[in-house]
Amino acid sequence: MLTLYGKELPSRLLLGTAHYPSPAILTEAVRASGTSVVTVSLRRESAGGKTGGQFWSLVQSLGTAVLPNTAGCHSAREAVTTARMAREVFGTDWIKLEVIGNHDTLQPDVFELVEAARILSEDGFAVFPYTTDDLVVAERLLEAHCQVLMPWCAPIGSAKGPLNIDALRSLRGYFPDVPLIVDAGIGRPSHAATVMELGYDAVLLNTAVAQARDPVAMARAFAKAIEAGRLAYAAGMLEPRNMAVPSTPMIGRAVFS
Repeated sequence: MLTLYGKELPSRLLLGTAHYPSPAILTEAVRASGTSVVTVSLRRESAGGKTGGQFWSLVQSLGTAVLPNTAGCHSAREAVTTARMAREVFGTDWIKLEVIGNHDTLQPDVFELVEAARILSEDGFAVFPYTTDDLVVAERLLEAHCQVLMPWCAPIGSAKGPLNIDALRSLRGYFPDVPLIVDAGIGRPSHAATVMELGYDAVLLNTAVAQARDPVAMARAFAKAIEAGRLAYAAGMLEPRNMAVPSTPMIGRAVFS
């Protein structure tokens, strides 16, 4: 069972709600994924007018926990303001903290991110920071009282999958007791299985499901891949070897003359 900020969640898949072909397909994909948490953007809710209100009603009908995000923010001040507004709109202290520093890669501005995380943690928020795979930044976020880390494995929406396996493995090794959720860059179910096999606790994704030819089937595929990766990690996988090892022992074999 995955536990985040004291809340137990049966699914290790967190699913975004943007860019789906229709509300009906979004609803079906969420249900097919079995997710316990969906992410929502305050900017979409606020900018949508009447449509935004309908979208929030749809999200409420899904029966999942809601993780608002500060998507589109480029400074600590902007992110903090957005998070406080999201708390009022969505009625939750959970916040996925995004502070973007580069327009092309959508890489987090880690300096502003740590500052925003500190302020929001002191303000009673349960902060889920979208960050890089840098160990020092991770330490600073934990010092800012984040209890969860959400490193990327590739730029948002790139679908490239894990670009730096060693960095992801190091994060897991350095912080064995901290919930780690890979966020951004996952494109295929095999990518999700790979990071779960590294010992990560969950995966958050959006584009890979929402923009698939069949989002509902893809949501189901990711759910199975994440479960398989977690089971494999827990079972203890065979490590690669430099030499062949026979599956049938040589001792006691039959001898023909």
